[in-house]
Amino acid sequence: MIDEETGYAAVRGRDARFDGVFFFAVATTGIYCRPSCPAVTPKQQNVRYYPTAAAAQTGGFRACRRCRPDAVPGSPEWNVRADVVGRAMRLIGDGVVDREGVAGLAGRLGYSSRQVHRQLTAEVGAGPVALARAQRALAARVLLQTTTLSVTDTAFAAGFASVRQFNDTIREIYARTPSELRAAARTGTPTAGRAAEPGSASGVPLRLAYRGTYDAAGVFDFLRADLVPGIEEITGPPGRRTYRRTLRLPHGSGVAEVDERHRDGWLDCRLRLADLRDLTTAVQRVRRLFDLDADPFAIADLLRGDPLLGPLVAARPGLRSPGAADPDELAVRAVLGDPAAAGKLVMAYGDPLPAPDGGLTHLFPEPARIDDPALRPLTGALAAGTLRLDPGADRAEAGRALAALPGIDAWTAGYIRLRALGDPDVALPNEPPLSDAWRPWRSYALHHLWAAGHRARPRLELTTT
Repeated sequence: MIDEETGYAAVRGRDARFDGVFFFAVATTGIYCRPSCPAVTPKQQNVRYYPTAAAAQTGGFRACRRCRPDAVPGSPEWNVRADVVGRAMRLIGDGVVDREGVAGLAGRLGYSSRQVHRQLTAEVGAGPVALARAQRALAARVLLQTTTLSVTDTAFAAGFASVRQFNDTIREIYARTPSELRAAARTGTPTAGRAAEPGSASGVPLRLAYRGTYDAAGVFDFLRADLVPGIEEITGPPGRRTYRRTLRLPHGSGVAEVDERHRDGWLDCRLRLADLRDLTTAVQRVRRLFDLDADPFAIADLLRGDPLLGPLVAARPGLRSPGAADPDELAVRAVLGDPAAAGKLVMAYGDPLPAPDGGLTHLFPEPARIDDPALRPLTGALAAGTLRLDPGADRAEAGRALAALPGIDAWTAGYIRLRALGDPDVALPNEPPLSDAWRPWRSYALHHLWAAGHRARPRLELTTT
């Protein structure tokens, strides 16, 4: 947890670098905020600090209506940490508690429910139920303010077990009823762009927050170099491109659209979902794909002092390390190497969409359905669960399991770890050597070297706009 002097300095300076890293609450108002909140700075003796929004809510504070602290980027700490708390936070973000309960979360982590609750409470100030509840509240607010779903349908789509639980939570966190929250959002906001129902043409419009500078052009170039026909496409000219892809989600399918043209602090995104219960999961998967929870300040602070990387960091501020919307899919694509070959696999084994959506026609096939001898060791391990690449996977264990599979070389195993597992500290063989001084951000150093043309693996050759 951040110390009080540093925390108050960030609050006093309205320092957006700390948004999502911690939250502060004001004892005299009962409100919690993000550090960059533009409201009058409270007296230091009245300020309390929390590592998560859920912890502030558990402490009895409601969300500020002005700075909307529930909409900040996620803490970069959960990307870096490979321990049980980091793994648990990634799984909770993916919606595991809502789908499988605390027992399911604990089982995935290999701990008892009591141990997981104790460790999370000690480190982030809230247990798994409170953390999942905070996510459900955010999903509900988004649905109330961007769709015309009834309040009852919104409650169940957001993952609440009852309308009463939903109403009580919204009142507690936002100090408004669901209807008042919706009415406040509509004031001065056209409703024509609202999504009337799941799968409607407009979809659920979202603003995906990030911190610092964001090199959207670099991310779109990276994704464009490896597009798989049928499940991905990029439309529009450079600078105004839209990335579109299909999503296989726990309750159904989805289509995500993300715009390259962005405003300071967020990317515009639209999600069309067959089942709105998948909203939280879909948002988190898009965030991982676009690496929106990274801390570019910490990365640049470490790398800019290096003689080789310093000029590269200055030339590409806000460079990101794209992850994966579907880790199993990324692993299969990495082994194939060729996007055209992956496209053939999609046509042979993927589930078709109910109707084509532009260039999007299919979902990427689940590992168990792929019948390809060259992929069988990987797909068999994924289907059997002997190799796990989900957000809560143990990165070291997954690396060992990948290395043991026939047909997967060290470069491919490392690339899977880089993207499917979102590891920020990967060094790949047969690439420019990466210094230990660049840890724990060697993945970002590698991307800077790739963007500057230092790339040894031609199959994923990057292009520039």
